[in-house]
Amino acid sequence: MGKRMKKIIAMLSAGLMATGLMAPAAYADKGDSITVYTAFPEAEVEYYFQQFEEETGIKCNYIRLSAGEMLTRIEAEKDNPQASLMLGGSTDNYIAAVNKDLLEPYQSPALSDTPENLLDPTGTWNPIYVGCIAFACNQEWFEDNGYDYPTSWEDLLDEKYANEVIMAHPSTSGTAYTVLATLVQLMGEDEAFDYIQKLTDNIVQYTKSGAAAPNAVAQGEAAIAITFSHDGLQPTAEGFPIALSFPEDGTGYEVGAAALIKGGPEAEQENAKKFIDWICSTDGQDLYAENDSFRVPTNSKAVVADGLVTLDSVNCIEYDAMWAAENKSDLCGKFEEKIISAPEE
Repeated sequence: MGKRMKKIIAMLSAGLMATGLMAPAAYADKGDSITVYTAFPEAEVEYYFQQFEEETGIKCNYIRLSAGEMLTRIEAEKDNPQASLMLGGSTDNYIAAVNKDLLEPYQSPALSDTPENLLDPTGTWNPIYVGCIAFACNQEWFEDNGYDYPTSWEDLLDEKYANEVIMAHPSTSGTAYTVLATLVQLMGEDEAFDYIQKLTDNIVQYTKSGAAAPNAVAQGEAAIAITFSHDGLQPTAEGFPIALSFPEDGTGYEVGAAALIKGGPEAEQENAKKFIDWICSTDGQDLYAENDSFRVPTNSKAVVADGLVTLDSVNCIEYDAMWAAENKSDLCGKFEEKIISAPEE
């Protein structure tokens, strides 16, 4: 079996596994609860939900999905929505959801402390964190091999990284789609796909979710994950040796968001708005630092944890999220055709 086929089988196997898809309709009293689809890692989001419940008495029942799966599920349920809140994941997905008429406009009053350039011009979704694409590197692997960390996209093509680079699949992962859209915006479409074809020689696996890639690096299953900076640093909270490096030739970024799902359970609507107000507030976003989530808050009054990488400290491109959302279907289709389904040479 060829290396590319092994990668495809691994990715498809992950994609076919159930992701805790309990039926939201089975939840009991929705009057003091909300049902949430979230792209946040479970350990992190449970902390926020617990804090919210302690402060408000409102329980958060949730299903954890990758950002791409979250959008797909909301679209599939558009005639009978089963959740009231979409939480986390990049705005590419929220813009796509707006274009598909899947979200209910709501802007939190707490956004008065958020920079204007991060706000949704349609008044639908609410920005709650930012983060840029990084290379999450296993420090021990690099020390053992005597290598410097990669500092450019070109560096990742070095044959010494054969089967040592990992990232998610852009069709299922908002993280990976941001990587793909970044490369296309940085290089141009043809050159970007030529680059990814070469990079695939060093890719050990395309995972389903973006968070799975840095976790694999933490476990020593790969040396480098292409991921968001906050996801790359998550394993360090448990003592895993990961260091971040950033492509000096340009990197993309995400604005994470929260939004009301159009037509969600009527009894949950006010509670869902209360959660959005809370997560947009200074108190809500202060929890990022308290919880060691490594997320950069969008609320200008919230605490920024020491050592976090802000967008102005790396070479971020002028990432066009609107363009990325409009071209997602086309680019993901080409990724499947040119990268995943391409015959081995």
